[in-house]
Amino acid sequence: MGRTLVKRYRVGILGATGLVGQRLIERLRDHPWFDVQVVAASSRSVGRAYSDAAQWCLDGEVPPGVAGMRVRGCGPADLAGCDLVLSALDSATAREIEPRLREAGLPVISNSSAHRMMAGVPLVIPEVNPAQLDLVRAQRERHGGGFIVTNPNCSAIGLALGLAPLHRSYGLKRIVVTTMQAISGAGLDGPRALDLLDNVVPYIAGEEEKLEQELAKIFGEVEDGVVRPSPLEVSAHCHRVGVRDGHLEAVSMELGRSVEPEEAVETLRGFTAPGDVGNLPSSVPRPIRVRDEIDRPQPRLDRNAGEGMAVVIGRVRRCPVLGLKMEVVSHNAIRGAAGGTLLVAELLAERGLVGRSGA
Repeated sequence: MGRTLVKRYRVGILGATGLVGQRLIERLRDHPWFDVQVVAASSRSVGRAYSDAAQWCLDGEVPPGVAGMRVRGCGPADLAGCDLVLSALDSATAREIEPRLREAGLPVISNSSAHRMMAGVPLVIPEVNPAQLDLVRAQRERHGGGFIVTNPNCSAIGLALGLAPLHRSYGLKRIVVTTMQAISGAGLDGPRALDLLDNVVPYIAGEEEKLEQELAKIFGEVEDGVVRPSPLEVSAHCHRVGVRDGHLEAVSMELGRSVEPEEAVETLRGFTAPGDVGNLPSSVPRPIRVRDEIDRPQPRLDRNAGEGMAVVIGRVRRCPVLGLKMEVVSHNAIRGAAGGTLLVAELLAERGLVGRSGA
């Protein structure tokens, strides 16, 4: 657990009835710092009790403190009593709503892709690039205390976390990655079972572009109030497969120098979260786990490592084309979405960057 904060923070959740919104509510049950103050969703849900409006699809029941809450709209007046907002909105809605909340002075931590690639908006994995949070102060000055911080794409976050120790030690130059992405990554309105039984769908709209662009920003540097992307070259092939949760990624990479698989494994196993990140409530002691078995990692067996917050890597071996290759599994709905977003919010709170007073 993290330090004991002077105050508890009142949290609003946008897109609360969707799959990522449900995961956020699940992970905020008994949270030591954050209390769910507002559940917000589209107009068809407004005014209904949350338990009636949400098609709850996670294990167990809706947390009792949230079940009876009336769903509100997503406007500034609806979120006025909150210290921070966690957004699980679709990108089209987020593009309109999130800036309005920022202008109203609210901190918004977003899982949406709408603002990820804006140069002045942090794209943060706390264990990898917390320095991007330096951009928050400039946003707060421009927007009356409000700001937007984004969580990366569900495939990009697991891959970037797995690659971070190698990038720090040897430098990344080129990556070719093939993803096999779980059904839950498409949300409650994802593909029909008929589309995925006895089948693999070799296309997910916008996903390859997100991977290719976001990795460069994640590994970029903050200069003059913006993120300067890394010159990293990425080629992605994205597929939807008949797995409920957990994205599997096969990645080949060219590093700054030749690295033996044994050395790479030692580097991966030695990775720990920096300073204040390691003590956050949602942080895990070892965010990267390495398996030695020839047939691991596998989504069904490895997606819940570290309560879904750890990345599991295996089959680290030579690549005859680029030099090194490996397999990566991460829980797309937890590490890649709700859990990752919540971890960013915790780091902002730890650093005193949320709350209407900024304290």
